[in-house]
Order: sequence, then structure tokens, then C-alpha cells
Amino acid sequence: MAGLFASDSEQIDRRTSRSICDAVGERLQQSLRPEPRLPTHLEQLLNELQRRERERERY
Repeated sequence: MAGLFASDSEQIDRRTSRSICDAVGERLQQSLRPEPRLPTHLEQLLNELQRRERERERY
């Protein structure tokens, strides 16, 4: 378990740490971008399908 922690001679300075954090944050933002919205017509069709399914479940 002790091998997982850096020794005092391997510590990085605050500026380097900040740069690494910024780079990781940018990569996460790029990979976790929200999916684009569906085209309006397709969204309307899905809403209609959901409405019909709810109605069918009532009966």
C-alpha cells in the first residue's frame, strides 16, 4: 500500500498540479458533453408514442 503514495522527493509544485487538474478537467468536459437535442419532429413523435403507451396502460 505504501507504494501508492509519492515520497517527498516526488511531489509536484502547485503550478504543475494546477496545470494537470486543468487538463483533466478539459478532457472530461469534452468527453462528457451533453448529447445534442433530437430534431423537433422526432421529439414530437416520441412524445406521441409515450402518450399512446400511457393511454394503453390505463385500459
